[in-house]
Amino acid sequence: MKDLGIKQVLIFAEGEDANQTVVQASHHMFVASAKAVLAGHEIDPENKIGCMLLVPETYAATCAPEDQIAMREKMLSLYYYGDVHVRGYYSNTCTAMWKRLNAHAPEMEEGDLDIIKAGKVDYIGFSYYFSSIEGGNAEQIEGSVISGGRNPYLKITDWGWQIEPIGLRTTLNKLYDRYQVPLFIVENGMGARDVVEEDGSIHDPYRIEYLREHIKEMIKAVEEDDVDLMGYTPWGCIDLVSAGTGEMRKRYGFIYVDKHDDGTGTLNRSRKDSFYWYKKVIASNGADLSD
Repeated sequence: MKDLGIKQVLIFAEGEDANQTVVQASHHMFVASAKAVLAGHEIDPENKIGCMLLVPETYAATCAPEDQIAMREKMLSLYYYGDVHVRGYYSNTCTAMWKRLNAHAPEMEEGDLDIIKAGKVDYIGFSYYFSSIEGGNAEQIEGSVISGGRNPYLKITDWGWQIEPIGLRTTLNKLYDRYQVPLFIVENGMGARDVVEEDGSIHDPYRIEYLREHIKEMIKAVEEDDVDLMGYTPWGCIDLVSAGTGEMRKRYGFIYVDKHDDGTGTLNRSRKDSFYWYKKVIASNGADLSD
């Protein structure tokens, strides 16, 4: 399960006890995750098993002290899941979140906490797409299940997602500083409207630029900040229906799929310029980021 964060998961729960339902469901997930880790390690002690977090990288909108608190509170839903998966217990961040949700500790079976403690993950996998600001009177933007304030210093995509490569380096450092376990970037990309030219080519320099700048910041985190990074996989390799908007026209892939929002299309596949670019990036292990 992708850990979306307490406040984001609430959109899937209904009723007066929605908050408590999410807290309880999350506990069941923590126990299941820990059991999976324990089973994987029993099968092969060399197995490395991680969790998957969706990171809402957030900055304070202003220097006002209240905005610093607002920034921290926005990040708490991320740390709620990270703390239990990686540290193996419900931290003060978790208990404080229960209070904010007017909820209480989840009901537990005997031995649950021992299982969670024993089944800590070996690494953190996470997705990073954009950052936002919190506090002040910032204009609100929406992006899939993450929302936040508009940062006037950043460019945005056609869907209002803010393009912020340095935020990836910031995220890598925040996660590694807090947890000191290897990290794995498992999602990073941008949705865009791609145009098929008369000769069948698809030119997507915007996607190449997005990925190139994020990879540069990833390299800085590793080489300059000494972050332990296991790997990087962009989202995604092929166009598919966007989970955030339910559209085909919001395309992420290196490969174009001839399918459209109205259901028309042949499903034929075509390589975009970014396909050939990323093939070169892979072959050079990230050393060649040129066009």
